[in-house]
Amino acid sequence: MTGSELLTGAVRDANGPWVARELFELGFEVVRVEIVGDRPEDLTAALRHAADFALVVTSGGLGPTADDLTAEIVAGFVGVPMELDEPMRDLIHRRVARWAQRTGFGGPALDEATRKQAMVPRGATALKPVGTAPGLVVRQPGGPLVVVLPGPPRELQGMWPAVLEAEPVRALLADVPRAEPRSLRFFGLPESEIAQTLREIGRARDLSAVEVTTCLRRSELEVDLRPLPGAEELADEVAEEIVERHRANLLSAEGATTDELLATILPAKGLTVATGESCTGGMLASRLVDRAGSSAYVAGGVVAYSNEAKTALLGVPAEMIAEHGAVSPEVARALADGARERFGAAIGVGVTGVAGPGGGTEAKPVGYVCFCVTTADGRVLTRDPVLPGSRGDIRERSTDTAMHLILRAAGGLPR
Repeated sequence: MTGSELLTGAVRDANGPWVARELFELGFEVVRVEIVGDRPEDLTAALRHAADFALVVTSGGLGPTADDLTAEIVAGFVGVPMELDEPMRDLIHRRVARWAQRTGFGGPALDEATRKQAMVPRGATALKPVGTAPGLVVRQPGGPLVVVLPGPPRELQGMWPAVLEAEPVRALLADVPRAEPRSLRFFGLPESEIAQTLREIGRARDLSAVEVTTCLRRSELEVDLRPLPGAEELADEVAEEIVERHRANLLSAEGATTDELLATILPAKGLTVATGESCTGGMLASRLVDRAGSSAYVAGGVVAYSNEAKTALLGVPAEMIAEHGAVSPEVARALADGARERFGAAIGVGVTGVAGPGGGTEAKPVGYVCFCVTTADGRVLTRDPVLPGSRGDIRERSTDTAMHLILRAAGGLPR
């Protein structure tokens, strides 16, 4: 992944993990994800280090400015000159023409920028741009196939189907054994428990033919088992044993996330959700509406941050707040009931807590968060953990916990 802004931390790398995941699903073993600055010598060195790989994917450095050097460096790496792709220049020109007319920035500078982006290594397969930067597929003789993609994640992901359809990539994929990973997902389970389980299973059988990786993402522990060819049955057996030992924390035996499960289960059951949030400040409602079609199951939400808002908007009795405090199981219950009743939802969620860094007490320390989920048929789910981390961590983990409780209330967890 190229770009000095990635090295300085000004921009977070969203492309490396996404591409690695896609390649893993295609059967590739991803050996390295490297971030390189916009310096010719660093870009060249990174390509040379990857000279023994079958496939190299780059992102970034395809823009019109002087520091966008990836295409030129890749051409030098594979040993071919750059040349102008006239049809590509015309395509890019048509894309920017309306913008140029509207802003008044047309002219020689824009023409030169368009020409630069249409320069490609000789013999490369040029991919139609999603924005203004075309992608490239080019092979080094006797070396790797190099796929060059734009830096903006929207453009890179939008171009990915064209990458897979490019003839050189299709030919490479034909020789790659398709991965058949088993994906398990758990909630509230530490990685140490999976490690111990695998040690115990490994004492009874050889697990060298199954690669097991774990990753904690959004408070969910993802366990992937990737078998070598011929070890599929062993992977199934190991997956079943892991599930059996940790069934109480199992979220999905197929790898589905809480968000994916909710987006399927809530509309299927005709259930709607309403939120009453304090410390999460709307993060829960935002998470619920992230997916297309969420209007079918999200009734609405209220961010009731002040005590007055809790009372005026969600009907939390002022005397309840005075007696128990704004951060209390009682107020969380009132927030859930208030949200559910005001929006006419089947499920109401209340979240209130001490996100910090200040405001904590001995009885209610920073990280203390009260959750309540109530349903129209009278079920009540409550939690009041002390969550670790910074203010941002606590709010994110609170959102994770609330999503999980909604799923539980909707009956979407395996028994």
